[in-house]
Amino acid sequence: MAAASNLPSEDQFLCSVCLDVFTDPVTTSCGHNFCKKCINDYWDTNNQNMCPLCKKVFTSRPELLVNTFMSEMVSQFRQSAQQKASSSSSEQQESKPGEVPCDVCTGTKLKALKSCLVCLASYCETHLEPHLTASRLKRHQLMDPVENLEDRMCTKHDKPLEMFCKTDQTCVCILCICSDHKTHKFVPLKEEYEERKFKMEAQIQQIIQERQLKIETIKGFVDISNRNADREKAEGVQVFTDLKESVERKLNELINTIEEKQRTTKKQAEDSIRELEQEISELMKRSTDVEKLSLSEDLLQSVQALNIHHPPPTKDWSEVSVPPASYEGTVVRAVSQLEETLSKKMKKLVAEVKMKRVQKFAVDVTLDPETAHPHLILSDDGKQVNDSDVKKNLPNNPKRFSTSPSVLAKQSFSSGRFYFEVQVKGKTDWDLGVTRELSKRKGDITLTPQKGYWTICLTNGNQYEAAADPPVLLSLKSGPQKVGVFVDYEEGLVSFYDVEAAVLIFSFTGCSFKKKLLPYFNPELNDGGKNSAPLIISPVGVN
Repeated sequence: MAAASNLPSEDQFLCSVCLDVFTDPVTTSCGHNFCKKCINDYWDTNNQNMCPLCKKVFTSRPELLVNTFMSEMVSQFRQSAQQKASSSSSEQQESKPGEVPCDVCTGTKLKALKSCLVCLASYCETHLEPHLTASRLKRHQLMDPVENLEDRMCTKHDKPLEMFCKTDQTCVCILCICSDHKTHKFVPLKEEYEERKFKMEAQIQQIIQERQLKIETIKGFVDISNRNADREKAEGVQVFTDLKESVERKLNELINTIEEKQRTTKKQAEDSIRELEQEISELMKRSTDVEKLSLSEDLLQSVQALNIHHPPPTKDWSEVSVPPASYEGTVVRAVSQLEETLSKKMKKLVAEVKMKRVQKFAVDVTLDPETAHPHLILSDDGKQVNDSDVKKNLPNNPKRFSTSPSVLAKQSFSSGRFYFEVQVKGKTDWDLGVTRELSKRKGDITLTPQKGYWTICLTNGNQYEAAADPPVLLSLKSGPQKVGVFVDYEEGLVSFYDVEAAVLIFSFTGCSFKKKLLPYFNPELNDGGKNSAPLIISPVGVN
């Protein structure tokens, strides 16, 4: 008898009817082996005495005798399989929570390696072996272990759900596509999976890119914030350094004032003391001379000498005094002066900081000759304009001003903030500001926000006003030599600055622009040469 280690493969001991290891194996006259119960049930079911394998038909049901040799071989095979299973089970992992257990194991459930969609069961390594060796079981569809295998079977046809109906967006079996879904569009489940996987990966990549872009945006905001913080710190250090220097100068002035008064008092006292000491010295000398006369026996001569040596003349010190210097009020006056100085200094420094903040929105502006009134002369670089009193023969296009000696910039703005500066030095009349792209340019023009113009004006050399409705007279300490124009489109703000004095002249607030804005320039009439100086668009930050 062969040793257990040399037993044939398992598929030689499988009944072709039940596909399991023989139980009470019997042999038909055609030489094929079956379980005794399986072959009898087969003949009873089919009502025909035929071999299931070779299809040989018997005239009568053969007498079945147990194949003792096969029974012994099967017994040895079972014993060997049990030993192998016992050894293997000790090496395999026990099923843990969340893992799929083997459906065949009794007692301790081992971890399943595969699930069978035909058997609707999951198997550990040992119980999976028949599906890997038996020819009939090899045809079964295996997959990674999963629970609820029934959910993967078609409830109508009891077949694996291996197709996907795109019309109904549902999983179907191979029989469904021949019946209920035969007119629908369908693809293999794997193809649908690949397509969905591709779309999902594309969506994930898009989301990742969006998140990465968001990260870069946030980093950009942080960089801007850091630059703003650095700028604010630098401006703060500059402002407080200037204020500190002002305080130190005032402190030094206070100390110098007190020390000067102290020196004056001290010198006055020293001079008086020196003069008094000199008189005392003279008196003591005269006293010594008188004492010498007292030693003489010639009284007549002594009396005559006293008449000659009378006390020397001295200063009347009764009205002379050196009172201690009074410092009362010195500190108070110094602090008051410091407060006034600091107030002016702070206002100036704050104004300069504000100017720097708007100047960082500077844009390059050039004049548009197609909009210029025929009287106007524009420089070749588009940075200067003045009135000539002489009308040029130019085409009257829709953009050109026909009555007002005005001109617009080439650049337009429909969002954000922008700033530009214009030199007005030497002029007696001018208008400056911004206007809507579609505002009126022909005939008489009313410079008001209602008409789409936000401007300030100079007339008669000294009268400044904001062109509102009604006009707002502007009280300026001195006429600006250079005017800065700042616009915050979203905020609805138009502000005008005296650049050199770093002072806000006027602001239009709550404006509604809606359309594109263009810088507006009006040098006004030449006035016989009195107003011949040009308006000059200046580089920002250059005074």
